[in-house]
Amino acid sequence: MSLVVAEITKRFRDVTAVDQLRFTVKEGSLFGFLGPNGAGKTTTMRVILGILKPDEGQVTWQGRPFDRLPRGFYGYLPEERGLYPKMRVVEHLEFLGRIHGLDRMRARRETTRWLERFELGSVSRKRVEELSKGNQQKVQVIGTMLHDPELLILDEPFAGLDPVNAGLLKEVLLEAHGKGKTIIFSSHRMDQVEEICQDIALINLGRLVLHGNLRHIKRSMGRQILRLNLEGNRDFWARIPGLQLLEERADYLEFRLDGSVDPNLVLAEAMEAGQVIHFELVEPSLDQIFVEKVGAGA
Repeated sequence: MSLVVAEITKRFRDVTAVDQLRFTVKEGSLFGFLGPNGAGKTTTMRVILGILKPDEGQVTWQGRPFDRLPRGFYGYLPEERGLYPKMRVVEHLEFLGRIHGLDRMRARRETTRWLERFELGSVSRKRVEELSKGNQQKVQVIGTMLHDPELLILDEPFAGLDPVNAGLLKEVLLEAHGKGKTIIFSSHRMDQVEEICQDIALINLGRLVLHGNLRHIKRSMGRQILRLNLEGNRDFWARIPGLQLLEERADYLEFRLDGSVDPNLVLAEAMEAGQVIHFELVEPSLDQIFVEKVGAGA
């Protein structure tokens, strides 16, 4: 394991933000770091990078503490804006490249390349404060990746991005992953995490709730979700004990089955109620796992 978070605790006066937290991240993995608001995700990220010092525990990369890693080894995208609003976009990015170890020519070359990739060439001479929130987020992402770090730690990287730009960022992250980069990111968009992450850690109230390979986690929970498309009496399910309606959409109904429910019985009852167009047992989504583990109010 390249990144080892070993029993870290971080307190702020009487508040314990992170409590004996431990997990590992494999080198070259795309890792989703999840939790509800106030769970301790941002604090953990800052402890990992040495921005905050833990009260207990330690964090290492291949056995070495982060303060012994070379300049430019990692890129960090904070959740809050970390840009100088009065600087022009191109000058700002070249500046970020220089402080991360790039020479002037390479900083300029990489800035131009990334601005084109994120379709920001037309605003390169504008001041940061003149950009939309979405474009500011793209500038911040570029500043994080410009120096080609081996490790990326991204706190809500998709925040403020429309679906087109979220898709572009997803494409960029997958490309970086394909080059062997290690990527850790938090997101409230469970569908995005589910699409691209191999491993996850889920925390709540500063403690670890779930950790491991996402595919294995979903498989271990069983095929307890039923999706059904029916033309007929869509209320038939109310007379079947142990069948819980999760979602009612125009194209399907989604249920959770407890252990006492026979799916064949549900299918037979549905066929009595009308024409069954689709009937499928599936593993729970990451969103459903999240709600189950930390509560619907998270």
